Amino acid sequence: MLKPIGEGNSRLARSDWLGGRKKPPLLRTRELGYEVLERLGFGNTAPEATGLPGAMLSEVLLVSAPGKVILHGEHAVVHGKVALAVALNLRTFLRLQPHSNGRVGLNLPNIGVRRAWDVASLQLLDTSFLGHGDSAALTAKHVEKLKEVAGFPKDCVDPEHLAMLAFLYLYLSICQSQRALPSLDITVWSELPTGAGLGSSAAYSVCLAAALLTACEEIPNPLKDGEAAGRWTEENLELINKWAFQGERVIHGNPSGVDNAVSTWGGALRYQQGKISSLKRPPVLKILLINTKVPRSTKVLVANVRSRLLKFPEIVAPLLTSIDAISLECERVLGEMAVAPTPEHYLTLEELIDMNQHHLNALGVGHASLDQLCQVTTAHGLHSKLTGAGGGGCGITLLRPDVERPEVEATKRALSGCGFDCWETSVGAPGVSVHTAASLDASVRQGLDSL
Repeated sequence: MLKPIGEGNSRLARSDWLGGRKKPPLLRTRELGYEVLERLGFGNTAPEATGLPGAMLSEVLLVSAPGKVILHGEHAVVHGKVALAVALNLRTFLRLQPHSNGRVGLNLPNIGVRRAWDVASLQLLDTSFLGHGDSAALTAKHVEKLKEVAGFPKDCVDPEHLAMLAFLYLYLSICQSQRALPSLDITVWSELPTGAGLGSSAAYSVCLAAALLTACEEIPNPLKDGEAAGRWTEENLELINKWAFQGERVIHGNPSGVDNAVSTWGGALRYQQGKISSLKRPPVLKILLINTKVPRSTKVLVANVRSRLLKFPEIVAPLLTSIDAISLECERVLGEMAVAPTPEHYLTLEELIDMNQHHLNALGVGHASLDQLCQVTTAHGLHSKLTGAGGGGCGITLLRPDVERPEVEATKRALSGCGFDCWETSVGAPGVSVHTAASLDASVRQGLDSL
């Protein structure tokens, strides 16, 4: 890893400016020498002209972040009950490549976006409306102003424009601590399907925040020599999460903050009435994730549950209370499994899955496709429930450690035969991480090179 130019010079001590206490000092061409600049790949051009500040990391960064599924508590959480969200080990991967061509590029192969902006033009934009720091309140007016300065249509709400908008917001906001906006290329490729309630936009925002903060040396690169992957400290994860939440606000307007928190910290989180807390050392559970590919509207489904509660309060309120009890019991079991998992724990988890699925059907958020999913997995001795809004969308199937490989494969074939997409994966995955290139699977490297 290249050290920051001038390290060892007291005037340039990183401890003075790391984390934004002071801005890095201006490094001029005559102070560095053209030979140093050439070795760093800038030719004989000063950093002021390239758009790459002297304090910017010069190596490629490879970052990943997980998606999320709701284990228990969907819909009940809207009414003040507990929800358990777990990190899904289908991940989003980001590659950040610094360069010196005066451009900043964004490549999103999954949705066909390939866009570049001139750094000098971005530098001239009036971005004072963005405020300073991750605590600045992002409002709808800010997003509209960002659309205006980016030259996007006012009414753009498609995923492609929103993804570009979130990138520009994070790039301009985080990199304003640099004395010049950096030239770089960012490619983001994901194993997660978009629009399936699996936290794909949060994983995207978390990857962007982590990569940009690290590249601008607001937080250190945690990857140590000889290690395949590195995780940031708790303090650094807090900063990544705050910026990722802002990116989520650009995309969704008023998100809960659960998705970006799960993607940042990984593992399992408990959410209730705006309060988020991590479960200590949750076990990694193997699952099948199934996408029925039936479209649904979360807003409509939430409204329907509310209507049913108002119409039948003495019937629906106890259902919500029971779902809350299922979440709490699951939390207790996961806590025990962190110490010493037993076959009985898995049987209890399966019972909780079955009860919750029946409750969700009683709330009116089931669907024929989800019934079919449950019937197929039940025939193979497995237990499933919907995850997220319901009405189609995705479901999860718990894979006990004692399930034989032929049974898993037969289940996957049967689900695919129904027209569903099926992934064999796990929950309780690590949160946002930085990787060496050699540690990434060939499929990930191919995905990052596919546009």
